[in-house]
Amino acid sequence: MNKSTIIIIIYIIGLVFGALVLNIWSAQTSPKALIGIGWTALLLIGLFLTEKDEKN
Repeated sequence: MNKSTIIIIIYIIGLVFGALVLNIWSAQTSPKALIGIGWTALLLIGLFLTEKDEKN
């Protein structure tokens, strides 16, 4: 299994966990929404690092 595929699967599991358990996407806006933005930033950093590692 490719490293980028593993990172994407972990990202999707994290989003489902955030939606169901932490109720990130509720009707009320709160600082919890920043968790989703941070999680997406971690995904992009992880994908960048794996692509950089595969080129070397």
